[in-house]
Amino acid sequence: MKQLRTITDFLNAYDEGHLLAEDVADHTARALSAAKLPALAHCFTHLNENAPDQAERNIASGSPLGGIVVHVKDLFDVAGQVTTAGSKVLQGQAPATQDATVVARLKGAGAVILGRTNMTEFAYSGVGINPHYGTPQCAADPLVARIPGGSSSGGAVAVAHNVGWAAIGTDTGGSTRIPAAFNGIVGWKPTAARVPQQGCYPLAPSLDSIGHMTRSVADTILIDDIIADTPSQWTERTTKGMRFIVPDNLMMDGLDASVASAFDAAIDALSKAGALIEMVRLPSLDALPALYALGNLSAYESYQFHTAQQAAHGYDDSSYDPRVVQRIAMGKGMTSAQHAQMLQARTIWAAKLAAELAPYDALLCPTVAVVAPPLQPLLDSDDLFFKTNALLLRNTAVFNAADGCAISLPCHTDGLPVGLMLGHSHMKDGRVLTAARAVEKVLNKLRRPHVA
Repeated sequence: MKQLRTITDFLNAYDEGHLLAEDVADHTARALSAAKLPALAHCFTHLNENAPDQAERNIASGSPLGGIVVHVKDLFDVAGQVTTAGSKVLQGQAPATQDATVVARLKGAGAVILGRTNMTEFAYSGVGINPHYGTPQCAADPLVARIPGGSSSGGAVAVAHNVGWAAIGTDTGGSTRIPAAFNGIVGWKPTAARVPQQGCYPLAPSLDSIGHMTRSVADTILIDDIIADTPSQWTERTTKGMRFIVPDNLMMDGLDASVASAFDAAIDALSKAGALIEMVRLPSLDALPALYALGNLSAYESYQFHTAQQAAHGYDDSSYDPRVVQRIAMGKGMTSAQHAQMLQARTIWAAKLAAELAPYDALLCPTVAVVAPPLQPLLDSDDLFFKTNALLLRNTAVFNAADGCAISLPCHTDGLPVGLMLGHSHMKDGRVLTAARAVEKVLNKLRRPHVA
């Protein structure tokens, strides 16, 4: 059976009679075996050994996505399994009694959950390092151990290695888009309200959203249709006549040479394909430092949550990743009044960004300013870790602050993967996915696959 890189490939092969139920089971069995290979070390915290049997049953029953292999981040409840959120302190908790809503919807459509994927502890960094369960290595470089990006690290690496077609993750500041960019796949952050968060361990409820990583925009749309409460209402278009804005402040600062070159080539290709691209200074981006100076939403909300959890379950943060403890502790001195002020200021700021983006199909920028850095220096230095983490989150976090939507597409032609991000404001998901479908077709003519 030929390799099936996307869900669309799978569905087409099944519809054309090239796949039988036993073929699907065999494909899932091979995915299960591949998940245990050294290249995927530390990608999974749990594997479902009965996945091949489940795949055969699903496709035989006529489920719409019978046999589609997906992964879920270790933040999501799966009935009968312990949700550890990448932490050791939760290992002794009781197993979940029911599936998270998104897991139930995937299963209901016939998808097979191959495993739970590793992550930054409590989803609190964009780097992807986990001292408890190990750190998955970026799929793009077999010679140098590089960070996978986080917090949805294991899922991105697995999908990049063609193990499973999609990985469900969360995105509070860039946690699906950063690992997607580093591993050369597609990462989607929808408007938070579109996807229910029941059964998902929170980081910062005001910023959390549930997204996913795939190998194509078509697959992203397909999964979004299953797990979202409301349809995105995307349409099929070409880039001819589409209007894009590239900010010349903040998001384009400090790009490394590989990112700058790949982004410039992508913009040039889109212009030649008929897209109208304007480089403009966005006042809202200049106003971000003042917004952030009011306080840290993630820190305040995570501190409140973890303090309550520790009191309820009788553990403390001595077994946490020390770097996660540092970030949570930033919320200790903040008050509920400050929190309310931050939320109000955020709403006003997001409205300003939305007004600036209203005439455009999407904002374009590099997903991350750098390619995946080597792992060891970030293990060795706290200062470098925190500096790098801030840089990784800089561009992606804009759309979390805006309560908007954004997607990362691979745009490199050689070397390490580079992500091109398309983003917009609240509930403009259909506009972003429409643009992403069109942009992907242009980018695919530029690039060749980096990961086998």
